[in-house]
Amino acid sequence: MDKRLTEQLKKQLQELKSTGQYKEERVITSPQSAHITVAKGGDVLNFCANNYLGLANDPRVIEAARKSYDKYGFGMASVRFICGTQTIHKELESRLSHFLGTEDTILYSSCFDANGGLFETLFGAEDAIISDSLNHASIIDGIRLSKAQRLRYQNNDMNDLEQQLKQAQNARFRVIATDGVFSMDGTIANLKAICDLADRYDALVMIDDCHAVGFMGKKGRGTPEYCDVMGRIDLITGTLGKALGGASGGYISGKKEVVEWLRQRSRPYLFSNTLAPSITAASLEVLNILEGSDALRDRLHENSRYFRKKMGAVGFDLVPGEHPIIPVMLGDAELAQRFAAKMLEHAIYVIGFCYPVVPIGKARIRTQMSAAHSHQDIDRAVAAFQAVGRDLGVLAGGGGRRPIFLELS
Repeated sequence: MDKRLTEQLKKQLQELKSTGQYKEERVITSPQSAHITVAKGGDVLNFCANNYLGLANDPRVIEAARKSYDKYGFGMASVRFICGTQTIHKELESRLSHFLGTEDTILYSSCFDANGGLFETLFGAEDAIISDSLNHASIIDGIRLSKAQRLRYQNNDMNDLEQQLKQAQNARFRVIATDGVFSMDGTIANLKAICDLADRYDALVMIDDCHAVGFMGKKGRGTPEYCDVMGRIDLITGTLGKALGGASGGYISGKKEVVEWLRQRSRPYLFSNTLAPSITAASLEVLNILEGSDALRDRLHENSRYFRKKMGAVGFDLVPGEHPIIPVMLGDAELAQRFAAKMLEHAIYVIGFCYPVVPIGKARIRTQMSAAHSHQDIDRAVAAFQAVGRDLGVLAGGGGRRPIFLELS
């Protein structure tokens, strides 16, 4: 290999480390849960997983996966259209459609693949895609693959969105693309206003609902249910890898004609292996659990309210909202990394987020609540936050708040 490349990479990696942007991978030696074991840290409380409903290690889900091996085997060694479609794949697509209130659903290996295979398959140079400025990287990359005109509106800014819709009025199809929940802030897209604008300007609406499906809305059907716009969203993408068991897999859900065309032309679907039978079977059991009881959703939202109340009383700067993503704002990247490392010393597993995942100057600890947490777990986490906050000068010694946005030399 050309030494110039390796030397350049060494320099860039060192720059990341010196600015607090380097991402260390901590190794977990136990199943995913609220209580986990890490290789360098021992037994800790986990407050940064997408395991919203605590189903990643649920015995019922594990048993469904285990039983699937005897009936459906380990892997399909094929894509769907060759010899990779089993009865459970069609059943899961049907169950997801019923759960989401759509006509049909198509499975992918991940939601990243779903977003990557959506736009270029359906839209061309005559069309325009209008994307929220804080959309997930997979939406951004998926749009880049399309030849459609690309426009962007400021995060959740309906006035700006309307201006972009006016600019795109000559396009054949106009598509508004947004996250249902913006994952770094836990804020929810204004879907009611988005759908109203879409009606006014004859546009389609696409949402990525990865951080909502399973627990947002009265029955967990995601942000369309939460925002009371079910039936008004044209294209829904989502994941099985967060609240719905936490393994892997994604989907696109919508009109049957859309899904049928995606089966014919969507490249990540056509050229990627079928979703593993064990994940498919386990996901069906997750839907059984969610449709059978509201208990996990209720516990998750109660835990979110409890954590927000406790952390606010201590004096931390939280992004307001109702979602179980609760960012603790720190501002400085190096401070966020030091804060997360010290939290691990208190047996609390959290991660510092900084640029390019969030804007410069908006570094944070992104906490995520789970139905698997107890109030005692949350009390331990809040006590650790308070101790580390005082130690690093984020909180005053008496519990009052000092300026959060510190510049560290």
